[in-house]
Amino acid sequence: MCPFRATYQAKRFVLSIKHHLTFRQAPDVLSTSLKAPFITMMFLLIMAMSVLLPAASFAAETTTLGVNGTTGSEGSASTPIPDSFGRDTPRHTVQGFIKALGENDYLLASNYLNLSKSDNPTTVVRQFKQALDAGGRFQPDLQINNTPEGNLTDQLPPSQENVGVINVGETSVPLVLERVLSKQGEQYWQFSSETLSSVPEVIENTEPTLVSRYTFDSLEGKKLFGYQMADLVAALTMIVSSFVFTYILVWLLYHLLRIAYPRVRGVPLPLPNKVILPLSVVIMALILSEVMVYAGVSVTLREPVNRFADIASWLALTWLLLRVIDAIFTRAVNLSYKKNYTERVSILGLLRKVVKALLLIFAVIVIFGNLGFDLTTGIAALGVGGLALALGAQKTIENLVGSVVVVADSPVRIGDYCKFGTYEGTVIDIGIRSSRVRTLTRTIVTVPNGDFSSMQIENFTSRDMFRFFHQLYIKRTADIDVVFKMVKDLDEFLNEHYLTNQEWNQVNILELRQDCYVIQLQAYINANDVTEFYDKQNVVFVDILTQVKKYDVEHALPTQQLIVNQTDVASSKANSEQKSDNDGSAGDVSKDDDIANRADGSVNPARDDMDKKQDEHHDDAHNIDLDKDHGASKDKKTAASPDATAIKKQHGINALREKGRALKKRKFKHTKRKFGLSIWNQP
Repeated sequence: MCPFRATYQAKRFVLSIKHHLTFRQAPDVLSTSLKAPFITMMFLLIMAMSVLLPAASFAAETTTLGVNGTTGSEGSASTPIPDSFGRDTPRHTVQGFIKALGENDYLLASNYLNLSKSDNPTTVVRQFKQALDAGGRFQPDLQINNTPEGNLTDQLPPSQENVGVINVGETSVPLVLERVLSKQGEQYWQFSSETLSSVPEVIENTEPTLVSRYTFDSLEGKKLFGYQMADLVAALTMIVSSFVFTYILVWLLYHLLRIAYPRVRGVPLPLPNKVILPLSVVIMALILSEVMVYAGVSVTLREPVNRFADIASWLALTWLLLRVIDAIFTRAVNLSYKKNYTERVSILGLLRKVVKALLLIFAVIVIFGNLGFDLTTGIAALGVGGLALALGAQKTIENLVGSVVVVADSPVRIGDYCKFGTYEGTVIDIGIRSSRVRTLTRTIVTVPNGDFSSMQIENFTSRDMFRFFHQLYIKRTADIDVVFKMVKDLDEFLNEHYLTNQEWNQVNILELRQDCYVIQLQAYINANDVTEFYDKQNVVFVDILTQVKKYDVEHALPTQQLIVNQTDVASSKANSEQKSDNDGSAGDVSKDDDIANRADGSVNPARDDMDKKQDEHHDDAHNIDLDKDHGASKDKKTAASPDATAIKKQHGINALREKGRALKKRKFKHTKRKFGLSIWNQP
């Protein structure tokens, strides 16, 4: 940009400020008491900036001029000059105009209007805003073209773009943008002069809005976040009331449909009640814009609210579609099970997840577009970044392809019992990245689909019949003719049994062992699952064993041969005899004691207690001697002496003799006590 052009723009800026101070009535932006020295200072500041930034000015000029000051019409045609106000596309023009109105900067907003030299910028902007507040409706941001050339497929001239409409009463004025080409070669979009010329007619038909008529006096002139308090209160009230109204309406309609649908179709309503809330939000977002226009909410607040309402509607619509997708696929899975099309279950499960993923991706693109992000560059970059993504996510892509292979090839389906690798269990889910299997120990094994599709998988659920394979063991003492007849009869019995089929039923002598005949039984039983097979197998078992009872044969039971040392046998025999003798002698003594006690009814209890203690002491001593003898016999046994048995027998004889003498003494003592035979008792 040359110095003369900078001076021209500075003078134009000063003149626009003078116009602004003359016609503008909003005291909150620039004061009407602005003095000439302040204007002069601003003029000098602009001049200084134009001198201090020659490189930027020259860079901007090179788009219009060629190198060394020569004209460059070819470069200008290929690379358009960017607009300083962001009016390159229709969408940016509308957004910039709304933003300028929201900042209450009418002078900035006038740059988005195609004004004639005789028009007052502030007056025209104020009238245009009044018309928009009364009934202006802009198209959603995503519907407004965002390219410099505009939408060339509509029925308007290439230099015009329709972005909305103003409806007030019976008057309707289209909001049209037109592309302007400046003398400097700049191309930008502005609101057309034809649209602006129809604004006075719209204003004549406008009436006071609901907001202006019913606003509290205490809210007049107050602002919050740059918006009028009256507009904020009105917008908040309408959002809440619209949501409550739509929620109640949808709730009533859903329950009426839930009652009427079974009577008409004979089946319950397939939609769950979880669709009420998202459907209410979608309907509320659709009617909120019209409600705010009818109430007369300012366009500066209405457009941001509409933008966030669109985002909320897309979120709610995504939520609603996810619920509907779940309901549809759940019904499809139930029908597949009902009609025994189990191979479709895995396909439906994977298809459900793919549809949900695509829906979420589309919703994210739309929501970010409404937030103002330009996704065109990002989407175009996906082609370049696809290679990097493929290199960095090879395993993920492998698992994705593996899931398609598993579903398409169908080695297993959801609900099948299978064996793969070192695991076996029931398949409970086939996902986009991995599959999950519940084992017999009730744990869940997650297997990446890339590995799962390359494994050897044994599907037990695909069995059309179950094998009955068992063996009978018959003793060799049975007559061979009887055994042969039994085998032949059992073979006919299995063939004719009502639980077996004709696939392969056979009974044969499998093996001849030293102690038994091995009879092999083989058959196939029709069953839907292993539980049914076990029940039928029990019946076949009982019937076969019942048939075997008819023949003179015996089942060969497992036997054991125990080899014991003869010395240990003799020792244990002597110990058992000694123990039995001790038990018999003790029984005799106890019997004699009882007889003596019953015969001598006048015996002193104290003396009896003393005698009992002495007897117990004597018995303990005798038992100790026996234990010693027994221990000595064990020691001698471990010494492995050749006369160990004889010595042990001699010890047993000595113990018996000692025991006999002790018994004789005890008997004499009881007899003396009974008859009172004592020299001290003589008169």
